[in-house]
Amino acid sequence: MIPPAWADLPFFSRDWPGLAAAIAADPRPILPPEHQRFAALALIPPAAVRVVILGQDPYPTPGHAHGLAFSVEPDVRPLPRSLSNIFKEMEADIGTRPESGDLRFWAHQGVLLLNTCLSVPAGEAGGHARLGWQRLAEEVLARVSQRPTAFLLWGGHAQALARHIAPSDHLILESAHPSPLSARRGFFGSRPFSRINRWLVERGEAPIRWA
Repeated sequence: MIPPAWADLPFFSRDWPGLAAAIAADPRPILPPEHQRFAALALIPPAAVRVVILGQDPYPTPGHAHGLAFSVEPDVRPLPRSLSNIFKEMEADIGTRPESGDLRFWAHQGVLLLNTCLSVPAGEAGGHARLGWQRLAEEVLARVSQRPTAFLLWGGHAQALARHIAPSDHLILESAHPSPLSARRGFFGSRPFSRINRWLVERGEAPIRWA
């Protein structure tokens, strides 16, 4: 189901039919389930986006991905290691963390948790990275950056899309990715949550309730 508020993006008429056919022809189990594929966009119309956190592709472990970057269903234990590192940094930054890995309550406050690829074969991280999903992420960035927005770009994959952010009075935070392979190379200590809230408050907006 294409989210109505985003349906006018060229991706959906130009790219989606072929991409959907390619996914349907893939014999492997595909994550997240089809009805959750556009969940991140379905939760927030463009005008409500205040913060964008850009991920790479969905968790490849069955039962984890539900359509929002880095988020998992509330009963998932243990947490994926990237999400566990995000919560470690949050505790160091603002002294608290959510009770579960379900981050949908961030989306309800205007945080778009977008992956640059919205599907993945089970157990095969990056398995759909070349299907053409990235064009959707590019168009979403261009759309939401028409007004001042905070962008959180973790890792080189997300940072490579920064060129699609339209010039404006944005907050753009770049650091290493929270994955175990890179978190100690600049993610830990980056304090993104307090920095975003400080920027929002300085603009006269409500801060994000991260936990």
